[in-house]
Amino acid sequence: MSLPHRFRARLPARAAITAALMAFALVAALTATARPAAAVAPPELRRGSSGPAVSEVQERLAELDYWIDGVDGEFGFHTAQAVTALQKAAGIDRDGIVGPETRAALDEGVRPSATSTSGDVLEIDLERQLLLVVSGGEVERVLNTSTGSGRPYEGSDGSERIATTPTGTYSVFREVDAWDPGPYGALYRPKYFNGGIAVHGYPSVPPQPASHGCARVSMAAMDWLWESGNMEVYTTVVVR
Repeated sequence: MSLPHRFRARLPARAAITAALMAFALVAALTATARPAAAVAPPELRRGSSGPAVSEVQERLAELDYWIDGVDGEFGFHTAQAVTALQKAAGIDRDGIVGPETRAALDEGVRPSATSTSGDVLEIDLERQLLLVVSGGEVERVLNTSTGSGRPYEGSDGSERIATTPTGTYSVFREVDAWDPGPYGALYRPKYFNGGIAVHGYPSVPPQPASHGCARVSMAAMDWLWESGNMEVYTTVVVR
């Protein structure tokens, strides 16, 4: 028994629609399979982090000449100091944590420039709170530092003073290879360049100005300055 003509006419149309729907479903499935997964942002790195990701950051910091006490895959105090120095140079939040903005600064190769053009000079950048080891106008090392807080304090003679690190050009005139007792506490291996103002090591080096006028660096960084010969007596110190 044959189908009426009107039914026979509908079969090719229905078959075409079914084939089109199947083809659409197949394309959709293939597209979904081929679509790349959303990129996952790398985790933040901070003190206490460890592993290859930390080593990669340490290597990049060293490549950009930020002083760091070795590449060991451990995010400790000195790695945080180097990260803070990078953040200061980049003008971003100084939290010592490697997040998106800090990773961008690492990728861009942010590093400060020197103002001196010749000779071996130590530059102290008060605005960015950075200490730069400079040779022939090129920055060789960048260290985190903390200088005069700008706050009032009582001097050893009882007078009120303001904690400042005066700008100008000086030279190292005295050094003490030990803890040097002073009226406001002992200074670690200080290099004096302006009266009682020195570059010296200290256990705490916050991201903001916090000293009575000296330029603090970490104790390990101060050891490096002694051992590297970058801050001998008569070395020029520019505070700007």
